[in-house]
Amino acid sequence: MCDDELIPPSADMTEEQWLRADPALAEGPVGERVRAMRAPRRRAVLGGVVAGAAALTVLPGGGTRAAAAARDAKFPLPTAPNRSGEYAVLLTGDAGTGEEAQHAVAAAAREVCRAEKVSLAVGLGDNIYENGPESDHDSEFRTKFEDPNSGLDMPWLMVLGNHDCSGLIPGSGGDPSRGDREVSYAKGSPRWYMPSRYYNVALPAADGDDPLVEFFALDTNPVSSYVAQLDPRYRWNGPYMREQRGWLDGALTASRARWKIVLGHHPYLNNGKHGSAGSYDGFVIGHYTSGIHLKELYEEVVCGRADLILSGHDHTLQILEPTTRTGGTRQIVCGAAAKAGDGRAHFGHPATWQNFSDHGFMVLKVSGRAMTVDAYTVDVATRTARLAHSVRTAAGTRRPEAALSRG
Repeated sequence: MCDDELIPPSADMTEEQWLRADPALAEGPVGERVRAMRAPRRRAVLGGVVAGAAALTVLPGGGTRAAAAARDAKFPLPTAPNRSGEYAVLLTGDAGTGEEAQHAVAAAAREVCRAEKVSLAVGLGDNIYENGPESDHDSEFRTKFEDPNSGLDMPWLMVLGNHDCSGLIPGSGGDPSRGDREVSYAKGSPRWYMPSRYYNVALPAADGDDPLVEFFALDTNPVSSYVAQLDPRYRWNGPYMREQRGWLDGALTASRARWKIVLGHHPYLNNGKHGSAGSYDGFVIGHYTSGIHLKELYEEVVCGRADLILSGHDHTLQILEPTTRTGGTRQIVCGAAAKAGDGRAHFGHPATWQNFSDHGFMVLKVSGRAMTVDAYTVDVATRTARLAHSVRTAAGTRRPEAALSRG
């Protein structure tokens, strides 16, 4: 849905209200995990500017194949951590405009990716504004993805956003068939990685044992669209969502990865103007619009089992705190790769750091020892990135050890 059509969001429950509703959540294993994750951190002002065994792919059917079997034209999935002993992953969202801001953010990201030895990227949806591709060979794939990301030569794990699955109403999420065109496009693109509408990718540890990190990419549109789904298969309780939920539950259960990261365009928690799942944009009509059933999916299947939920949708940069309601899972919103927010927070979910006015991206780094998220803001005029915040979570305790922040 276009920003100028938004209805002001209704307030979501605060963490205090959540705890009052179920005080027992603060005790036991959930409470212990949250307290460890939210231990006091050292903050410091940053200076300086940053200038402009094989990986396994597990599809919904449960089959696996080595990344080496991918076509020669494809940029291969990384097969081992870099020389620093970690996987470095570029995070972007809501990028597909083809306009100057997208090009500027990508140019700034190229410099950071070289320095950080980034070997994988994530696109968190709204890949083709305003209403998705007209075909699997639409020229907008080139103008809104390939051209801006030239030089970012790595596989991009892509997820579907509401603008990717829209028809007559831009951003409605009411035409799932357009998402199938993005899946089909992945067959011929060296960067675009989307073997199915939802999928998981595991990257191996250096010792070749259990995976170091596993990504679970979701299609959140059928449970958060602004219009009712006309195709029975894609209704909120239709076969597609039942299959996806069963797959996600089973994949998370089966995963032996050290770090588990869920990718979904629509966030669970969000301090931007779109609001959180269950109260998106103030709509509470029927089983759609508000995202009430996506809220259920996150709370019943993801929270407390994954380390991160990575989302876009809101054109902001947010690193939220793990809380009792998330079971210690951290929500990150990274949707400012082409559009920026309105400059203010609309809600008060606990946050480590957030920015509502700048364009930007993030870099996720995972090793056997820790997981780090670096947030960069971008000056569009000069195409340069500034490291604005960094948070590190140790592997043993999953406690954020240190945070660096520019005021």
